[in-house]
Amino acid sequence: MQCFRVQAIPSQISRDTKIIKLAYNHIKEVKVQDLSGLTVLEEVVLSSAGVEVVENNAFRAHRRLRHLDLQKNKLRFVPRGLPTNLETLKVGNNLIHTLQESTLENLKKLRELDLQSNHITTLRANVLSGLVKLERLYLDGNRIETVQGSMRLAQLKLLSTGSNRITSFPSAFFTQLKSLSALRLAGNLLSRVPNDLPGSLKVLNLDRNHIRALRSREMAQLWNLTSLSAAHNRLVSVDGALRLPYLTSLDVPGNHLKVLPGRLAPRLERLDCKQNAIQEVSFHHVSGMRQLRHLFLENNTIKTFEANALRNNVQLTNLALEQNLLSSIPDGLPESLVRLDLKANHIAVIREGPMRTLRRLQVLNLRRNHLTTLPHTLPDFLPRLATLYLDGNPWNCTCELKRLSRLLAARGVEVPSEELCSEELVSVPSVGRDWRAYLTEGRCEEEEAEEVTESMRREKQDTDLTSDEDYYDYD
Repeated sequence: MQCFRVQAIPSQISRDTKIIKLAYNHIKEVKVQDLSGLTVLEEVVLSSAGVEVVENNAFRAHRRLRHLDLQKNKLRFVPRGLPTNLETLKVGNNLIHTLQESTLENLKKLRELDLQSNHITTLRANVLSGLVKLERLYLDGNRIETVQGSMRLAQLKLLSTGSNRITSFPSAFFTQLKSLSALRLAGNLLSRVPNDLPGSLKVLNLDRNHIRALRSREMAQLWNLTSLSAAHNRLVSVDGALRLPYLTSLDVPGNHLKVLPGRLAPRLERLDCKQNAIQEVSFHHVSGMRQLRHLFLENNTIKTFEANALRNNVQLTNLALEQNLLSSIPDGLPESLVRLDLKANHIAVIREGPMRTLRRLQVLNLRRNHLTTLPHTLPDFLPRLATLYLDGNPWNCTCELKRLSRLLAARGVEVPSEELCSEELVSVPSVGRDWRAYLTEGRCEEEEAEEVTESMRREKQDTDLTSDEDYYDYD
């Protein structure tokens, strides 16, 4: 059953109803008699319904009820007297200040508890100890400042406490969470990685905290970790011995790193170090990451990129170097590259040498550099090029550049720019005329014809000279 624009739970609901959906209504109160007699009810959705009060035991008689959704209402407490068979309870985005152990202790089959975006200030682990089957717990967006006790939830797989005010966790808080595979702590006030994190963890999110270092001694037990994110902290170092055997993704953008983290996990496939203060890239920084596929280094101050620094990274497909201080395309980039981003550097000339190895490159971004022209052989040594970004350069709009533009179009290369050249910086033979008029009035075709005529004249002259020479008898 589903109803809209009602101010109370409808009466005379069929007794064989299993699902009731009353979201987006104006139901201020839920009473015991509102749902009486609905013995086969399995799911009730009352989200965004304006609910302020749920009467004690309003759902207790519904022993088959497994899913209860009370999100985005005005509840000040978790309803009391909930049925023991409940598996999912969603009470996020309400006005709940505290959690009572007596309210939750009988929910022995609960698997998911959503309490995000309430007004909870203290997290007491013992309040949740009765939820022996709980697998997913969401506490994001509260006002939690204090965490107490040790969480003893043996089946818990996901714990999310992001966007709170947590400065630290008790030393034994995580030790009993033997099944925990995902821990989200983003948006708190942590100054270090919490102690005693369980070895079962596969995903750890520490974004937007105040952490200054990632140390192997704090994380050595995380043998199963595959994804680690510590974006927008205060990191100045990532321990070179952070060689977690199964780590495939490390995200540390928006920190204070001056050196690219080195000697990381050999299975690493993604390394994101954008928005730091990294000044150089050298072979010893990345040589051990032979499985690396995505390397993001944009918005740093990289001026030096050692030739062949990536020679061991033979799986690399995506290299992002936008907004750095590079004056040329690095030498010895791996042949595996599919996308290369060099936007907003100081590149003035494209040399053939660094490009000849990029036989698989499909996307090349050269926006906002100092380029005035491009080599006419560009399509030849980038045979798979599909998209070329060129806008924002001070092009010298000669006929040669126009011919290259036509050649790129003929080969199906997309150049996402309204104009290849800038009107401010042009170089054309006819003073006082803009480059577009010069190029569109057949001038390039005239120049090409003149070049052909001149070439023929030179050939004829050579022939005439040869004939004269044959005429004279030097013997």
